[in-house]
Amino acid sequence: MSTPGTPTKYDLHFLAKVISLKYQIDIHLISIMEKGVVRMKERKAWVINGFVGILIIAALLAATLLLLINETAPVLGIALIVIGGLLSSSITVVQPNQAMVVTFFGSYTGTLRESGLWMTLPLSVRKKVSLRVRNFNSAKLKVNDIEGNPIEIAAVVVFRVVDSAKALFDVDNYMQFVEIQSETALRHVANKYPYDSFEEGGYSLRGNSEEVALELSRELQDRLSVAGVEVMEARLTHLAYSTEIASAMLQRQQASAILAARGRIVEGAVGMVQMAILQLQREGVIELDEERKAAMINNLLVAIVSDRSANPVINTGSLY
Repeated sequence: MSTPGTPTKYDLHFLAKVISLKYQIDIHLISIMEKGVVRMKERKAWVINGFVGILIIAALLAATLLLLINETAPVLGIALIVIGGLLSSSITVVQPNQAMVVTFFGSYTGTLRESGLWMTLPLSVRKKVSLRVRNFNSAKLKVNDIEGNPIEIAAVVVFRVVDSAKALFDVDNYMQFVEIQSETALRHVANKYPYDSFEEGGYSLRGNSEEVALELSRELQDRLSVAGVEVMEARLTHLAYSTEIASAMLQRQQASAILAARGRIVEGAVGMVQMAILQLQREGVIELDEERKAAMINNLLVAIVSDRSANPVINTGSLY
């Protein structure tokens, strides 16, 4: 016999069943929630020519007038008036480069893309979506590049809607979605590269603008495809160091430019000295020993590499 308060094997068995049942219910609820996220896809709505629809409505109204005037079937006349009013609510006009999304009592029925006068489902709700090409100019963002330097960056994004159903039903506000995702992608790309590369063959935001633009376009397309938006182009419109480090970075760029120029000057000077010595030896103008060669090389290098014009000094004595 078990003491009071001690769970029996039947209690433990019942508790295990309850836990198992709760686990199965949780799994079922999770699967239902995952299935509830329905991705929309644009499809063509049912329509007929709007002028044909107007003729049908006019014929119904004419028949109604005849029935009411002759008083042959007033109930049928009233029914025809109601039908004509319902059909008149289905007449819609679609402008060029515009889509008309049709919903019927909360259900997506299709999209009208062809411009003109059309008749669709009565009592349906129709929302306009522009298919024109648009520009979005981002604000100047202050971000850190891969080296931690604060920079200012901005971009322009050229896009258009290619799937009106996704633009309306998969995101809350597709224009606001484009703006936020564009700035997020711009920050992410800016964090992957340095502002400027001081090494040969290195990638940088300033030196590889085409590659940066292509990567920004690809990342934007991956982010905005859920909203039915096609990114046509994305380019940087502003790129600069932040004001707090702009002067220091300018000095660094100037120092790098001076070092690169000095290196080219020294390389050219060495080549000129070698050519001068080889030409003198080849033509036999003068025989130079090692000490005179060293003195000549020293004088030529000083004269060529110096950033000031050389002052000639006439040696009237001897090197020895």
